[in-house]
Amino acid sequence: MSRAPTLLISLALYCVALSAQAAMLVSSVDRALLNAGETVELTLESDNPTLFGKPDLSALEDDFIVQGTRQVNHLKTLGSGSQATTRWIITLLPKRNGTVVIPSLQLGELTSQPITLQVTQGAGPAKSSTLAPVFIEASVDQDSVYVQAQAVLTLRIYHSVALFDDSNLTPLVIPDTRIERLGDTRTYEKLINGVRHGVIEMRYAIYPQQSGNLLIPAQVFSATLVQGMPNQTHDQGQNLQPSAPKAGKLVHVSSTEINLSVKAKPADYPADSPWLPARNVSLSEDWSPEPDHSLVGESLTRSLTIKAEGLSSAQLPPLPATNVGGLRRYPDQPQLANQGSDRGLIGSRVEREALVPTRTGAIDLPAVDVVWWNTHEDHLEQSSLPARTLQVASNPSLSVDTPVNTNNGLGLSSPLLWPWQLSTFLLAGSTLLGFGLWWRARWQPAEARVVQTGPSPRTVLDELKRASLANDPQATRQALDAWARQQPETLAGMAARFVPLSDALDGLNGALYSETGHDWQGAALWSAVRTLPTSERIPDPATDTSLPPLYPK
Repeated sequence: MSRAPTLLISLALYCVALSAQAAMLVSSVDRALLNAGETVELTLESDNPTLFGKPDLSALEDDFIVQGTRQVNHLKTLGSGSQATTRWIITLLPKRNGTVVIPSLQLGELTSQPITLQVTQGAGPAKSSTLAPVFIEASVDQDSVYVQAQAVLTLRIYHSVALFDDSNLTPLVIPDTRIERLGDTRTYEKLINGVRHGVIEMRYAIYPQQSGNLLIPAQVFSATLVQGMPNQTHDQGQNLQPSAPKAGKLVHVSSTEINLSVKAKPADYPADSPWLPARNVSLSEDWSPEPDHSLVGESLTRSLTIKAEGLSSAQLPPLPATNVGGLRRYPDQPQLANQGSDRGLIGSRVEREALVPTRTGAIDLPAVDVVWWNTHEDHLEQSSLPARTLQVASNPSLSVDTPVNTNNGLGLSSPLLWPWQLSTFLLAGSTLLGFGLWWRARWQPAEARVVQTGPSPRTVLDELKRASLANDPQATRQALDAWARQQPETLAGMAARFVPLSDALDGLNGALYSETGHDWQGAALWSAVRTLPTSERIPDPATDTSLPPLYPK
């Protein structure tokens, strides 16, 4: 078989694979951890506009009761085009406890990925035959917690009657306690004593700030019953209870108070380390570009990330700064973020810094260590990033050309000429040159165009002044390099001798290598250039009057 047909077949199979990947049937659930008797919403989503029909739900019959299915079509505009998506939202009630798997479902030629659920027995509300049509329960995930550690408070409002949208819950206020909301409000259904109840669930991460006994106050929920709706019926078709509340009535229900024991910081925790009580703490670092081939003067961006399960980002301490010899450091503002999970809050702190090597050779970066208290296993732990060594090489782009020696511009060795021979030669040459220029000037117009092969020192200095006073770090750097090439000494040499210029260059490098370049002010750099010692400074064109005008009027 020739290679051309083989290539065409491979290309066709690759295109089919890409098409199948683009048109996936994506499955997701609103939560993966639930109690027995509670429902879960399964969402199937596809962006294939040619897909019709409904998913085959027969694979769910073994482990779930399908309580409802609805379809939602959505059109999203993307620039000049649009994208249509179709969602099927399926309400499922697990038939058993433990690990339950939602199997792959099929719609046409598309299949969804399986999802694993954890169904626990759970305490739940009291299984009494006289449950109120509307009631509220509050619970915490643990009876005792360390000071400043996380406890998860869950509020569930159960209602077997329809409610208006005017429902209200008192704000959660606990003295000497930091409170963080965990995600959005969840709504689902649960069977209690054979009666289907709607559930409104809210979760909070609470962080006591003082040790001792903490009282979580009762929360009050109020709502109005919907007019003309049945109040409390059984799935088996039982009649309305005679004691059910009347439609249109405003009801108030409250939860019970909860006592939480708050433990003090352990005595064996290091006194010089910030107190970090968490389920888990991890450290990571990222480099851009990779530091394997570092060059002098080139910026490396290092990002250090600390992530703690059970703490908010505001509780995470700053990480040690990379202050080592041979590196100039330009830090950015830390980035804080919180993410909710089934077990509470996950806080993260990212510290980004630009590191510029100033010399060649090996530069050792120390290890990064963070001490924390494991609240799950109740002992001291330490998370670390190992030390590493940067191998920095010289940068060819920073080499400075040595000025050409113009003392022997004739290309002749001075010991071969006697002084009187050299003086005679120079006198004759200058005489001939002057006569030639005079003769040429007689046949030229009064004003001749001056052709320059490069920018003059005055033009370069004007450009440096304009860029620095405009607070443009990129243009200032280019103009500064052009100005430095016209000086008898390198820029590094002038900065080493003149402290104001060195400080101004540090500020310019900080603006170039960090994300705060828009705040740079170039007046200090221009002032440093203007105040250089007389031997290295080029006159300011605005104040220099040593040269008369070419054509005085």
